[in-house]
Amino acid sequence: MKIALFSDTYYPQVNGVANTLHRLVSYWERQGIDCKVIVPKSGTTEDLYASQTHSLPSMRFLLYKECRVALPYNRGVTQELLAFQPDLIHVATPFSTGLFGMNHGKKYGVPMVASYHTNFDHYLSYYHLQWATNWLWKYLHWFHSNFDQTYVPSHDTLDHLTKKGFDKLSIWGRGVDTALYHPGRCSDEFKKKYNIPGTHLLLTYVGRLAPEKDIETFINIIRTFPKEWQDQVSWMIVGEGPSEEVMKETLHSYSNVRFTGYLRGEELSQAYRASDLFIFPSPTETFGNVVLESMACGTPVIGADSGGVRTIIQDGTNGYLVTPGRSQAFIDRILFLLKHPKILKRFGKMSREYALSQSWNTIFAKLTKEYMEIAERKKRIHSAS
Repeated sequence: MKIALFSDTYYPQVNGVANTLHRLVSYWERQGIDCKVIVPKSGTTEDLYASQTHSLPSMRFLLYKECRVALPYNRGVTQELLAFQPDLIHVATPFSTGLFGMNHGKKYGVPMVASYHTNFDHYLSYYHLQWATNWLWKYLHWFHSNFDQTYVPSHDTLDHLTKKGFDKLSIWGRGVDTALYHPGRCSDEFKKKYNIPGTHLLLTYVGRLAPEKDIETFINIIRTFPKEWQDQVSWMIVGEGPSEEVMKETLHSYSNVRFTGYLRGEELSQAYRASDLFIFPSPTETFGNVVLESMACGTPVIGADSGGVRTIIQDGTNGYLVTPGRSQAFIDRILFLLKHPKILKRFGKMSREYALSQSWNTIFAKLTKEYMEIAERKKRIHSAS
């Protein structure tokens, strides 16, 4: 089988979509499946890790300066795709690069699937763009109506899109590398590197530091945490983004707050393992890969009761779910677990057990099998006509 993948974000960018797609392409390589990956050019050669990756000319995106917007047409890529003759096109993002992929598939009759990764409508209010909500939904509905199947990461997202009138939806879940993310002792070098004081380390966020992640809530958690506990805890914030400088300025007087920037691989795993708890207040996640990574390390999560996160955390069993935006409720749950280490330990064990049941290989194998069925079905329909 030959697959063409189109996305506006890809490795080495650090986000859930880029990481998931990179893992998917790596799976295809191991299975001997030919693929072409079409992504915006980042301005460096660092994004050309895979020989099958083709970068399109691009420009910076206004709202996401780390992201690139590709030009919607490229004759060279079109010729390359015609020579490659993919059996199926997978479009992972609904804008520039995704439009290029969709138009190619429609023009040349290639079976197409899409994946829905981001609740863009939830983002708009954080950028004062609520006025664009109706336009956005009309566009997304039109865009996804062109595909044979749209894959969503969770039941919550499926319900959300169904209510908006989308059809041909299917769940493509997410997995975790339980060999990389595992329980165990964190190295002394890691704690020394970040000069972590206090008895308890609270991992307060992992990901892109941006308004739509509700950074206001986790700033409030830190600022209103009981003074008698502040000397006993350290707060670690892992990530980068447009809100980073504001956060650093707001929290500069707190000597127990550590900003690490983006961490990858073993160092990120150590951040999870070094922490007593992972606090994740973001209410806009379609899944929440970082939640599953933390749980794989045996570190329980207190997360926002919203989006895909609520399908991972089993409230009161392997972590806690809290109403989005309620910083005091987060604090209450944090203090309860710090005061009850046996319950915290049990949550950690249950978190790891859940993560072990989420295998990437099983998930990718199911997805690829569905690809084949869609391609064969379209081929039969085309032959009959």
